[in-house]
Amino acid sequence: MLPGILGTKIGMTHLFTEEGKMVPVTVIQAGPVYVTQIKTIERDGYAAVQVGYGDAKEKQLTFPKYGHLKKANVSKNLRTLREFRVDAVDGVELGQEITADIFAPGEEITVTGISKGRGFAGGVKRYHFRGQHMTHGYMTHRRPLSSGATGPQRVFKGTKKPGRMGTDRVTQKGMQVFQVDVERGLILVTGSVPGPNGALVTINKAVR
Repeated sequence: MLPGILGTKIGMTHLFTEEGKMVPVTVIQAGPVYVTQIKTIERDGYAAVQVGYGDAKEKQLTFPKYGHLKKANVSKNLRTLREFRVDAVDGVELGQEITADIFAPGEEITVTGISKGRGFAGGVKRYHFRGQHMTHGYMTHRRPLSSGATGPQRVFKGTKKPGRMGTDRVTQKGMQVFQVDVERGLILVTGSVPGPNGALVTINKAVR
């Protein structure tokens, strides 16, 4: 069976447990995904299942991708293709539809997504630098001061400087499935999920 699924982050809300405790949850439209390729150890050197997710117009597909989907007996135009490593490919067929019912409430999962883009940011916002006093007489309130001018006479790689913030691949571990709505294809997970609403996320079963 597939160890994960692709989905779209819808937004956040909150639910209550039987004990009356409020739990913040993130709603994810999980699947359905379709098997587009099966890789085996004998042919490819490793075992994996490639799946496709999301709707796309036919003119948005390249000719190789269109032929790849047609060869896999998938009638839909899928936008995104992803691979999931598996131990064995038994029971998986080309064109097979996989839905959110592979997860169960209380199951521990890992969610991966692209964080929100913040654009060009300074050191105070990007790395939580303290900054200088906001009073008269100080001329460097939030600007970075000299770095490596007298000693090395150069700036070392990896120095915390102003630059692009966000749009990084973020993996949230230790999350839990709070509720699964198979009919509507929704998975409610505890806590927050990286990325804005409408972003693509990958949900994997936790591996210990």
